[in-house]
Amino acid sequence: MALMNETTPGTPQQRSDSARTLARVLEVDDAVLAGALLEMLDRVDVLLSVKDVATGRYLHVNAAMAELFGREVATMTGAGDADLMEPSQSAAMRAAEQTALAHAAPTLSQQRVDRGGRKREFSVTRLPLPRGDGGPARHVLGVWVEQTGAHQREQQLQQALAQLEQQQLAAEVQRRETQDQSLRDSTTGLYQRMHFDDQLRREVDLSSREHREFALVSIALDPLADAVKALGDNARTRVLEALGRLLRSNTRAMDASCRLDEDRFAVLLSGVGLATAHSRMEGLRRQCATQIVVLEGRDLGFTVSMGVASFPHTAHSEEELLQASDTALREAQTRGGNHVALASIRFELGAS
Repeated sequence: MALMNETTPGTPQQRSDSARTLARVLEVDDAVLAGALLEMLDRVDVLLSVKDVATGRYLHVNAAMAELFGREVATMTGAGDADLMEPSQSAAMRAAEQTALAHAAPTLSQQRVDRGGRKREFSVTRLPLPRGDGGPARHVLGVWVEQTGAHQREQQLQQALAQLEQQQLAAEVQRRETQDQSLRDSTTGLYQRMHFDDQLRREVDLSSREHREFALVSIALDPLADAVKALGDNARTRVLEALGRLLRSNTRAMDASCRLDEDRFAVLLSGVGLATAHSRMEGLRRQCATQIVVLEGRDLGFTVSMGVASFPHTAHSEEELLQASDTALREAQTRGGNHVALASIRFELGAS
């Protein structure tokens, strides 16, 4: 059984006063109000019990509670935990109820019940019931909410994340074994700065001679969340590997995806105009924001900012193109990151 903690504060007297006030406002008898509340608890699919803590015997249960132990409601009344479950489970139940009896406020704990080879887990809220004569409380009201399905789904999610993490690791190992180490960055698998500079010069020359356009995209990894930073260099490496995979998969053979420095990247889109480049990079931005990157069972998550420029519409030289894409990138970062910004199109007046 998990650690128990006290929940919403309030003395028994305050709760009793609130219940009597509500009954007066509604103009109903206290017993009628109590009966209505019990019926509502039945309808929201919770298990309900009232027990004598000293004897461990059930004084009242609803049908769902009786079903948990394979009994009818009538046969549950007067039965004790020793009649219903193994000694270890019975002892855990008794300890939880005694602890609850010592608190004025409701207490919350986790309870596991094993029956017929099936393990079921519950979140149990217990509340001591005050006696009418003012003496020490002897009875505890318990409201059980099943968590078995939720816990199973959580375990399945963790297993799926662990499998995904192993697949990502295997893919990176295979990539590093097969890539050309002299041209590509080892972490991301992208071309290094030297190749980018050569490719950019060729694109400018080709586009100038053939009067066609191409796009340059400056990309920056947005600051990682504090929780991801706390995981250290391994988390950062995993994020960079994921970004490298996305950049490689979203570019064609004639394009070039490069890592310029620690957090800066660039993509050359050959023969692509500004509007098409923006549309493709917007799709890439969404992929980055929704990409599942796993380390030690945790989804890291990351976003990028992008600035898109084109030759010759936003710049007429290599230097101007770099400046235009960097200016657009800063605009995307100014907007809070996770954004794609376009460089301004140059309009020049001709001689009349």
